[in-house]
Amino acid sequence: MTARVYLDWNASAPLRPEAREAVAAALEVTGNPSSVHAEGRAARAIVERARRQVAEAIGAQDADVVFTSGATEAAALALAGRDLSSADIEHDAVMGWTRGDLAVDGDGRVAITEPAASTVQLANAETGIVQDLPEGLAVSDATQAFGKMPVAFDWSGCDMMLVSAHKLGGPRGVGALVVRHGLEIEARNRGGGQEMGRRSGTENVAGIAGFGAAAEAAARDLANGVWDEVAELRDLLEAAVLDAAPDTVIIGRSANRLPNTTYMATPGWKGETQVMAMDLAGFAVSAGSACSSGKVRASRVLRAMGFDEATSMGAIRASLGPGVTKDDVLRFAETWGRARARFGEKAA
Repeated sequence: MTARVYLDWNASAPLRPEAREAVAAALEVTGNPSSVHAEGRAARAIVERARRQVAEAIGAQDADVVFTSGATEAAALALAGRDLSSADIEHDAVMGWTRGDLAVDGDGRVAITEPAASTVQLANAETGIVQDLPEGLAVSDATQAFGKMPVAFDWSGCDMMLVSAHKLGGPRGVGALVVRHGLEIEARNRGGGQEMGRRSGTENVAGIAGFGAAAEAAARDLANGVWDEVAELRDLLEAAVLDAAPDTVIIGRSANRLPNTTYMATPGWKGETQVMAMDLAGFAVSAGSACSSGKVRASRVLRAMGFDEATSMGAIRASLGPGVTKDDVLRFAETWGRARARFGEKAA
């Protein structure tokens, strides 16, 4: 039986061995990191080591990293109570706090006129399109970019960044808000005053340890050119898909994108149908559209970029990572191409 191929790294990356080992080791430590005895100090050391690892990987100072339960909580901590503009291509965790009034062009580029009153993602989860962050930007969601491309918070020009562990091979349920040094933020979780008074609650020591180890390993991969190799596989996948079906729309192909993301659309062939067909064939991919209360919706991102309803409902995303092989992407393209041909026959 042929092994399944995981091509949904933008949803959640496989847990890195370094992260698994760090989590297991941290689970053996008994103390509360707020306690002053030896066991507490041992737990605190784990948290601070991870803080240093994340800070170094994202180009920030250690004290700038505020650990949270994930990027969604980081978004709430950064955005709640503020009146900021965003574009309709943002993640729901950001859209829930912002106005969604910024324009987006057909290449997925966001027009920002007031950076200090705006938030814009560094890279889009669906399309992989990368934005140029303006100086003085209030907040940037770097969840998809962190670990896949160089990110230097201190040089980014923005006040805050959102990141998540499981997108770069860390455990789920842990993330961070990175805050410009000296910038005051209002705590949303109040209690014991953990995370330097910015996020109360006993730290998830094991999750944080895994996050730190994953961030360090991700930075090493970047330095070693691992994601350049992934980009070559993405390009190979797209070429094979276009060879099988030349009318396929590759979203953002001419734009600056993450090295691992292919977002492809076949107008009239629902993304959910494609995902199910590929799942049955042994490939894990995602649809560009979502289901809510049993109703299929077109991709909000593609609609914001100006694509029509049929294209916006007919998109799927293949997102690659280290460990995906040439054979994997060619088999995917071949399998998808056969399914695409059957769809074409039915449509005719």
